[in-house]
Amino acid sequence: MNQLCAFRSVSGILFLTTLCGLFPAATTHAEEDIRRATPPTGKVLLFVFRSDPKPVAAQVPVLVNTVPVGKLANGTFVTATVGPGRNYLSVGDGAPSTLEVEAGESYFVRVRALGDPQSARFEVRLVSEEEGRRSLAQSRFVGVAPAATAPSPKPPPAPVTTAPPPKPSPAPVTAVPPPKPAPPPPTPPREPSPAPAATQPTAERETSTPSSRDWDFVLTANVGTFKMADGSQTVAGLASTYDTTSKSVFGLEAEWRTKTGLAVGGEVFHYENDVTSAAIPNGQQEVFAYMLNGKYYFLLANSFHPFVGAGIGLATASYSGGLTGDAQGLALQAMAGLEYRFNRIGISVQYKYLDATTGDSDREVKVGGSGILAGVSIAF
Repeated sequence: MNQLCAFRSVSGILFLTTLCGLFPAATTHAEEDIRRATPPTGKVLLFVFRSDPKPVAAQVPVLVNTVPVGKLANGTFVTATVGPGRNYLSVGDGAPSTLEVEAGESYFVRVRALGDPQSARFEVRLVSEEEGRRSLAQSRFVGVAPAATAPSPKPPPAPVTTAPPPKPSPAPVTAVPPPKPAPPPPTPPREPSPAPAATQPTAERETSTPSSRDWDFVLTANVGTFKMADGSQTVAGLASTYDTTSKSVFGLEAEWRTKTGLAVGGEVFHYENDVTSAAIPNGQQEVFAYMLNGKYYFLLANSFHPFVGAGIGLATASYSGGLTGDAQGLALQAMAGLEYRFNRIGISVQYKYLDATTGDSDREVKVGGSGILAGVSIAF
């Protein structure tokens, strides 16, 4: 009896040990299946993962088309199955991001917490499949597994039963050896299966969301109003009066913007003013300012970016309508404004102050002033 009890105790311990070993393996296998999941027919599979440059402890909720799919901490990911076309992804309190997706494809979205832990903001960016797969391999799944994408579970093995040993039959008086079985017919040789076609590497998708680079090239066109600071000056030795309200006010700016908010670039700014004197009643002054600018964008939210900046360059003034000649000189400027950006298109408004003087020391003309400009930008 004691031996039977000891046998049952040992068997129970072995059974519990086996169960403890199986459950972690099953969990790891399930996460690996989710990482390798593919979209159902006619659908799109989204992988949203979080990878902070400096870990921030706060979790952030993720909504796809206003439906919650989970909360992300650093080093975790969630999934969602959506339809093709336009979809909307919201992370935390930020404005929804628009995703244009195609049926039968998988898309990978990276979430990063930027700033200090007390006032973290979240950057949302579509990345390549190569980068997404690499990050998923180092992340933990915290969402709900997508339907119809995980493989079907294997059926449990049939219980093993021990049949009672057969009762011995009486030996026959005369044992006759059984006949030898006929040899099986020869099996025809199997034709080799064709080699699988080479899988073409998946190229990075070009979408309407910002790129995965650490910088963007942005082209901006500005128009608005500008007013010269000095209305009465001496031009070509003649006492002259300016119409300080400028005409044909426009600018074209190209800059490289980093993800930290710093930007550098160049700008061409243009405006014209009427100038009159006793001898020349219909003169005109045309100014071009060629500037090298530096700016800083405050990334307070995903869409609104206040900015400040300064520039240095060269101003040239050309005269017509009875006045002839041109002059040039040093130009300095400062600007401050606000940009609203959605995807690759931005709309901005700014205040510009330009300090520029042209001509020699004995014939200087102050052509600077200030104005308010509105612009449209495109990120490449």
